[in-house]
Amino acid sequence: MNLQRPNANDVTRTYNRSKNVVPCSGLCSRCLETCRGNCEIFKSSFRGREVIYPGPFGEGTAGADKDYPVDYSHLNIQGYALGAKGLPKGVRPSPDSTKFPDVDTEISYGWKRKVKMKVPIFTGALGSTDVARKNWDNFAIGAAISGITIVCGENVCGIDPKLESNSKGKIIKAPDMDHRIEVYKRFHEGYGEMLVQMNVEDTRLGVAEYVRKKHKLESIELKWGQGAKCIGGEIKVRSLERALELQRRGYIVTPDPSVHANQQAFKDGGLKEYERHSRLGFISEESFIKEVERLREMGFKRITLKTGAYSMRELAMAIKYASMAEIDLLTIDGAPGGTGMSPWRMMVEWGIPTFYLESLSYEFCERLSRKGMKVPDIAIAGGFSLEDHLFKAIAMGAPYVKAVCMGRALMIPGFVGRNISEWISKNDLPKSVLEFGRKPKEIFVCYDELEDKYGKDMKNIPLGAVGVYTFTQRIKVGLQQLMAGSRNFRIDTISRRDLMSLTEEAAKISGIPYVMDAYREEADKVLKG
Repeated sequence: MNLQRPNANDVTRTYNRSKNVVPCSGLCSRCLETCRGNCEIFKSSFRGREVIYPGPFGEGTAGADKDYPVDYSHLNIQGYALGAKGLPKGVRPSPDSTKFPDVDTEISYGWKRKVKMKVPIFTGALGSTDVARKNWDNFAIGAAISGITIVCGENVCGIDPKLESNSKGKIIKAPDMDHRIEVYKRFHEGYGEMLVQMNVEDTRLGVAEYVRKKHKLESIELKWGQGAKCIGGEIKVRSLERALELQRRGYIVTPDPSVHANQQAFKDGGLKEYERHSRLGFISEESFIKEVERLREMGFKRITLKTGAYSMRELAMAIKYASMAEIDLLTIDGAPGGTGMSPWRMMVEWGIPTFYLESLSYEFCERLSRKGMKVPDIAIAGGFSLEDHLFKAIAMGAPYVKAVCMGRALMIPGFVGRNISEWISKNDLPKSVLEFGRKPKEIFVCYDELEDKYGKDMKNIPLGAVGVYTFTQRIKVGLQQLMAGSRNFRIDTISRRDLMSLTEEAAKISGIPYVMDAYREEADKVLKG
């Protein structure tokens, strides 16, 4: 089975010259010494490390295109012709009491102090990348008016050009973080929250102390990793002065900008960019519990954890330690997650894919539950984009999985809305948008709804945020329809019995019954009756 072709991909802007390609290596079956390009080896021969990453870096997002043997498409959703779960108390099931718009999509998560969301989705970590920085207002306002949580990713303070720190290297002033928090708070209406992530560098800088003291944030997120990569986060740096500044702040910057040869290569134009990397974290039960206690003493009411597609051992650690520390939400991010800021081959080839990772998560949660331990609320991330994915992920992990974390799927609406705003100003709308009109009210189906609610404040809501809201409403309505068809009228009534496996291999991995076995006993009773 050819799961993914190496050596040529649109994200690295490379391609094979030949129509015939060796599956395992990705090399053309006939490689010519006079070839004019442009496979990855060809391009890497003169651009080297640059080709490791999707490009152009910071101007788009990328997701790995490896076709795993089993994924969520190997599951289908069950539908029923009778019954209704989750109706309000005293309401009897009938055609009039089970209208799909009445389905309740709200959820809450948290150990003791719950956070409500209007739809069980939230953003992936929008951290120190240019994409996140340039589009933050679109994402943050969109999340706030949609009633969902937004995650502010790692290294935001550390790369802020205007960062001020004391003699001990602790933050005194971080304008970018200030802006991000203030924008979200301005439109926050009691649903969702803003989670600020911390990695090794953030902890050393004192990010938790800063956001707690200055902004009175009640939640903070610890980060072990993500589904896209097994190393720390990185960004590209296109200035020698900036590279040296980040190196002085303690970051890993490669190639070393303090080395004369690398400085000269940058001045000569051969070296066009540096990379800023974060350090690897090291986890132990004792250190994790101690850090959670430290953050609680600081005043944080909710502490969440984000972990990646590590081995089965680390998954067990995350779930057990989260239970022991009473973590409010554990986000488990499967391969090949990521938004394009990760080494491409790493994004494609490392880590446990989401379907397998969620199957293991459910197994481990069940084992801890049988031991009498309380399992933390869980969110699943890694390749989800639409309402059927949302239903399947929640059902497969029920009753532990409460929500889905979306990366690119919640970023794209922000891009689209922002672009439409620019296209309108330049009178350059593409046909795909002109089909619906030339004005925001004609183009965005939810625009008047938002204008009716926010009135004069509508001028402060960018069209990127309108795009995020509009997409969230599509997810909500689509989920309501799937839930009504499976006779679930609240999120917490969705169960694993609402799914079937389409292949025996998927059934073996997930424990979800094979389609030819699901509900067979019930069918036999009908036939024998």
